[in-house]
Amino acid sequence: MGKYEALAKKIVDEVGGKDNINSLTHCITRLRFKLKDESNAHDDVLKNMDGVVTVMKAGGQYQVVIGNHVPAVYDDVLAVAGISGSGSEDDGPTEKQKPFDAIIDVISSCFQPFLGALCAAGMIKGINALLIFFKLYENTSGTYITLNAIGDAVFYFLPLFVALTASRKFKLSEYTGLALGAALVYPAIQQSAIVVKGAKPLGAIFGVDYYTTFAGIPLIANNYTSSVIPIIFIIWLASKIQKWAKKVIPELVATFFVPMVVLLVTMPIGFLVVGPIISLLTELLNSGFNSVYGFSPILFGLLVGGLWQILVIFGLHWALIPMVMAQFGEQGWSNILGGQFAASFAQIAVLMALMFKIYKKKDRQLIVPSIISGIAGVTEPAIYGITLPRVKPFVISCIAAATAGAYAGMMNVTSYMMGGLGIFALPTMISNGRDGTANGAIGSVIHAVLSALIGMVVAFVLTMIFCEKEYDEEIIEVAPTINPTTKAKGIAPESISSPATGEVLPLSEAGDAAFSEGLLGKGAVIIPTTGEVVAPFDGIVMTLFPTKHAIGLISDKGTELLIHVGIDTVQLDGKYFEAFVKQGDVVKKGQKLVAFDIKAIEAAGFNTQIPIIVTNTQDYSKVDVKVAKHITPGTQFIAVA
Repeated sequence: MGKYEALAKKIVDEVGGKDNINSLTHCITRLRFKLKDESNAHDDVLKNMDGVVTVMKAGGQYQVVIGNHVPAVYDDVLAVAGISGSGSEDDGPTEKQKPFDAIIDVISSCFQPFLGALCAAGMIKGINALLIFFKLYENTSGTYITLNAIGDAVFYFLPLFVALTASRKFKLSEYTGLALGAALVYPAIQQSAIVVKGAKPLGAIFGVDYYTTFAGIPLIANNYTSSVIPIIFIIWLASKIQKWAKKVIPELVATFFVPMVVLLVTMPIGFLVVGPIISLLTELLNSGFNSVYGFSPILFGLLVGGLWQILVIFGLHWALIPMVMAQFGEQGWSNILGGQFAASFAQIAVLMALMFKIYKKKDRQLIVPSIISGIAGVTEPAIYGITLPRVKPFVISCIAAATAGAYAGMMNVTSYMMGGLGIFALPTMISNGRDGTANGAIGSVIHAVLSALIGMVVAFVLTMIFCEKEYDEEIIEVAPTINPTTKAKGIAPESISSPATGEVLPLSEAGDAAFSEGLLGKGAVIIPTTGEVVAPFDGIVMTLFPTKHAIGLISDKGTELLIHVGIDTVQLDGKYFEAFVKQGDVVKKGQKLVAFDIKAIEAAGFNTQIPIIVTNTQDYSKVDVKVAKHITPGTQFIAVA
């Protein structure tokens, strides 16, 4: 959790506890709760609480006004209450997403809560591999076995962790979700995935052999340890079945019978559907890779490098293992996996470049541990915590890995034994002489390192070119246009011009008490006559709310300004608004920031007045506002000193 954990706990308690919360969203200054019973909330306690400006009730929402740092408080409230912020299962429709965006959102949401443990486990695996590499102990020693168990447990039992977070995402009982995850990695299921040599299949489905059945139905077993997609699908299905079961099972026995029905229906469907699908895709990929390898090792290396991380996410990288094992068995070496060696290093280079791009404290804290983990070939923390949620960095890492993989394929990078990942894969590339090269030759090692360097250079350069900078309000002072000394003191006199055209009214006439009572700072209200907001000074965009109705700016001299277009217009969800800048952008006085449709907003039933607040009012001894019948951009509006 963040630095507002204590405040978040108090807020949750005083709104009636987490069981009283249906859903939670936030706008630029306030938490917006939908409570089951507002009478359970303690208004007076919240209003007098340190860190809370006031409490308001409007539009069926219980609003706790916080101020500019509301996003950080919001995250901690979600963590304290154990909710996703998207409401309960009966809250009604949620925002529609494109299929790809929805998949990325689900995967990243499922990993976010335990990224710290994932990073820690990856680092421990790396340390253990490093100590083995320097022969400080053997991989049969108790020390290795213990450290390996500590580091590898999260990855081996990954479906259990994902089951818990996915249950929260899809509103399934968490313990039911854990039971489903445990069934997926149950030892007998994993053992059934191993075909005993000489065993005869009972039949085949879509060309995939099966060796056992469930209630007479062919059961194709798979190894689900370390997998992600199968358990997410199963939890999603279980959430639907649970919702149905709650409607048809009497409440008197629902506590036991609902989970029983969910488990009995979901898990067989999961095994009978997920198993065949994964097996079929694996067979198809295996056949496809074999064909490509025979056609062109360079193209094969490109595909393996570019697709490796995607295959790992879906648990389909096993398609390559039969090819690898066949080569080892027949000839004592394999050049199948050379193309994927650089994938983890491409991820590392992307993370290195993002150190110059991401100034969000929460994300920056993940980067260094993810780099350390990636060096050992464990890239899950980087993928799920940083690059995949942003999409573009993940795509760049795949492109870079593909480039490096093509080089590895061209230079015939070869492994002579199964071994570690990341840098610990290099010793496996020292020749055993069985491929005609000199015993002990390091040609493959050299070319593997060169492929990694190629991937890192491509990844770093593309990330620096195509990825945007990201800021949050806690570290925005690192932006080069802001004088840190002035920002800290906040006392530099400044004349601020009007950001809009219209009539200026005293702040007391704002249609929202949080503004009219001056709780967020001093300022004024503009009744706009044109639907455009421009920069009132040279500075930087500190905050741009996703719904584009509110923007926070900070000037080169340290003035922090909130421009809030309309009252409660957050409910429009960005409709009738268009932003011309993004968070972190440097802006010049007079530059267009936001456009909005006055008539459409008013027709939707919303007040279009624009409260403009100096949010760091406390840093100044005087904030003077010019009240006028008509004002235009460029005209002096507010003076601070």
